[in-house]
Amino acid sequence: MNDAIDPTAPPSGPGCLECIREGSWWLHLRRCAACGHVGCCDSSPNQHATRHYEASRHRFVQSFEPGEDWWWDYLDERDVTGPPLMAPTHHPLAQSVPGPAGRVPADWEELLNDEG
Repeated sequence: MNDAIDPTAPPSGPGCLECIREGSWWLHLRRCAACGHVGCCDSSPNQHATRHYEASRHRFVQSFEPGEDWWWDYLDERDVTGPPLMAPTHHPLAQSVPGPAGRVPADWEELLNDEG
């Protein structure tokens, strides 16, 4: 497991890298433990964290939400534990959820994907 994790890789930014570039929005954020890529969760319209896994095969992510420290293994589809990652370990506290502020449509709840 440790060869797939780089605890020194900083997060790619305060929000989903692709959503920021595309002018889109997200519900929750996930951080790649191999390279620091921050992507949106599977409930988000674009599911960029999973897309990052599919393109990179970086299998481990950690929640990038304040107060959460859980990990997920995409390859084995199970919860795992991992080492502490480089700070920051969550998006800015002032950032809205969903976010980012100003891009979230009024009907955002109707646009979410089912996770299960």
